[in-house]
Amino acid sequence: MSQTADVAIVGAGAAGLMCALTAACRGRKVRLIDHANKPGKKILMSGGGRCNFTHLDTSPSHFLSANPHFCISALKRFTPRHFVELVERHGIEYVEKAPGQLFCRDSSKDILQMLLQECEWAGVRIDLNTAIEDVAIQGDGVRLTTSAGGLDAGALVIASGGLSIPTMGATGFGYALAQRFGLQVLATRPGLVPFTVTSQLRERCIALAGLSCEVQVSCRGQDFREPLLFTHRGMSGPALLQISNYWEPGETLVINWLPDLDATAYLQELRASNPRQTLAQALAYHLPKRLAAALPEWHAWRGPLQAYSNPALRGVGERLNRFSLVPAGTEGYRTAEVTLGGVDTRALSSRTFAVSAIPQLFFIGEVLDVTGQLGGYNFQWAWASGHAAGNAV
Repeated sequence: MSQTADVAIVGAGAAGLMCALTAACRGRKVRLIDHANKPGKKILMSGGGRCNFTHLDTSPSHFLSANPHFCISALKRFTPRHFVELVERHGIEYVEKAPGQLFCRDSSKDILQMLLQECEWAGVRIDLNTAIEDVAIQGDGVRLTTSAGGLDAGALVIASGGLSIPTMGATGFGYALAQRFGLQVLATRPGLVPFTVTSQLRERCIALAGLSCEVQVSCRGQDFREPLLFTHRGMSGPALLQISNYWEPGETLVINWLPDLDATAYLQELRASNPRQTLAQALAYHLPKRLAAALPEWHAWRGPLQAYSNPALRGVGERLNRFSLVPAGTEGYRTAEVTLGGVDTRALSSRTFAVSAIPQLFFIGEVLDVTGQLGGYNFQWAWASGHAAGNAV
């Protein structure tokens, strides 16, 4: 015999948990279902284990979508301050590591425990290790066939996430379901993901693996000034993760190794004051020593500054302020923090997140074509979209 609920939610991640507790606090009978053995796995691993749970400067300008106005309503109705109030009510201590970026002081476990506690208080039933085998629209409701039996619900919320980090249980379930019910799914690709490089540059990156420095990186009219990190496969760090959301295969990234300086003018001044200095010595004032030594080696810049003419020094300066890189690719979904693209939001209500043609079916969170920049924006989208749907179901 099928069991019943007012609301069935598929996906016990950030958006699903927020939707569940919001709906249950309104007196709705909620079943939260996930195929994984534990809830909130991506919450636990986020922010280096400390969960960058929101960004105080959240606004639509920090999100990518083919329908950029869609996110406005939900973000206005549930702001970072609302989530911070919830965090503070639970006595969770947090820190602002960078302007606007809030992290748990101790552990991501605090945020997950808070959400689970709220769900428990509100009476949410969470079914883990449970697969969805079929979904059918029945009258004003839905019927789910699961590995644990049947479930009839008045509303179904899909919060199953994207394709990023499959080891955490990511699947394309939400996309397949959307297409089955006639919704368009916009092309997906890894976002907030490290870059891989060609074989020659890879050897150079391996030699510098673990080294980090602040750069400015640009592509397609977007630029970010944040740290770059060399890895054994290429380049990562916040600057590269940010620009990965905008980069397309085959395009060039431009890296400014000295974002505070006009490199040409700086080198000309040094040549006048200390002509016997080498370029490596000159760069070591502003870059980590290993990188300061590596850049001249990459370009075969040899000899003291006095050996360089004005045109030659100008060429060096331009390379330092505009280093061109065509990545071989990215590390893919294996390490991507988010999935770009997804369910086309033009088929949904921006207020309720219900499918316009199927009002008992909702999509929230990462499964949608709404992707935030690095820094807590994607969690705030999870909270805001989950809260909006939780108040509508």
